[in-house]
Amino acid sequence: MMPSDKTLAEQYQKILDTITDGVYSVDLDWRVTYFNRAAEKITGISKIEAIGRACFEVFRSNVCESNCIIRETLDTDRPILNRPIYIIRADKKKIPISTTTAILKDAKGKVTGGVVSFRDLTDIRRLRKELLKQHSYEDIISKNPEMQRIFSILPQVAQSHSTVLIEGASGTGKELIAQAIHNNSFHKKGPFVAVNCGALPDTLVESELFGYKAGAFTDAKKDKQGRFAQAQNGTLLLDEIGDISPAVQVRLLRVLQEKKYEPLGSTTSVRTNARIITATHHNLEKLVKKGKFRKDLYYRINIVKISLPTFAERKEDIPILVQHFIERFNHLTGKNIAGISQKAMATLMLYDWPGNIRELENAIEHAFVLCQDDMVRVSCLPDHVLPPTALKPISMGLKLKEIEKRAILQSLEQHHWKRVATANALGIDKNTLRRKIIRLGVKPPH
Repeated sequence: MMPSDKTLAEQYQKILDTITDGVYSVDLDWRVTYFNRAAEKITGISKIEAIGRACFEVFRSNVCESNCIIRETLDTDRPILNRPIYIIRADKKKIPISTTTAILKDAKGKVTGGVVSFRDLTDIRRLRKELLKQHSYEDIISKNPEMQRIFSILPQVAQSHSTVLIEGASGTGKELIAQAIHNNSFHKKGPFVAVNCGALPDTLVESELFGYKAGAFTDAKKDKQGRFAQAQNGTLLLDEIGDISPAVQVRLLRVLQEKKYEPLGSTTSVRTNARIITATHHNLEKLVKKGKFRKDLYYRINIVKISLPTFAERKEDIPILVQHFIERFNHLTGKNIAGISQKAMATLMLYDWPGNIRELENAIEHAFVLCQDDMVRVSCLPDHVLPPTALKPISMGLKLKEIEKRAILQSLEQHHWKRVATANALGIDKNTLRRKIIRLGVKPPH
């Protein structure tokens, strides 16, 4: 004897009451028709209170008004899978959840409503923060092996009094490294003073660094402290030291050797105890060989050298940095962006990031300006990070071989025909890529 529809419904409800994911359903008037035990526990609202009420009164999320997930599912006839959003519990606490939706139909195939299953992400977010701590030093976040090696030596570097040279491309975080060294040094109670030597004209570098006395030159109406004086008992970061003139290099060498300097227009030497950290995007060793940087100064500042990898060399950091920037801009803008779509993340992973981490941060800030719902999507990203063929979808009706050929060609073009980088982006071995290029007849344009 077959069980009745009512008996089956009761059995299904009992099954749904045993799972840890919250589940609720609504009719076409957005009234809650089912609410399981996990939904009660996660939202703090009882089943009796929920049934019959409008879903937005029960399931108070950050997308109810702007981008209702059930309405989207009904309008597009497509389910939503694991979309992160926020809800407000009965106790006014905001919690992160992951939602999945589906359409409900009767035996005749007529749409009767929608169903949502959701999972509390609070513990996952807490674990993510703990994991982030394991992959961070001060405000620097990375799980790249080379960056982890740098993290491991920074405490010893910070506790020394030696001069440090930080080399790395613009936007790789040189000043963050310098700040981290200062924060963990014996000078941490003193000031951290940073000066970009490359941004100052040669005529101003000396007065900016060493200060001057009244009457030292025409516009010197009164004494002015230089950066060395400002950094007394603290740390002085000389950023872009590779751009200073030979004359300033000579004076700087004397300061590093004798720990004293003379302000412009003064005949009296002033002693300094500032910890010196230098940084540059140049390869100073090559500049020394070309005669553009003094050898003796190079050896004086190169006591401890830290070379930062480019962002293209540490793409495994993109997901955790994206989440970090999303949380930061949520705080700054008051928005509640829950995460980033898989397609948008894939786009970020494929881009080469010549501007390094600073460029990624700018891209996420750009996305926050354009983002209209709870997710960063491809349409929110700056145009320059999109692949050249991003707006040219593959035509329907192509054979699988042609689709594969186009995908490989697009990736090769994006990575400037560098096969190792292309293979990594495609998730295949470089030898596999080589065989596919030969088999498919992939050739660079003339």
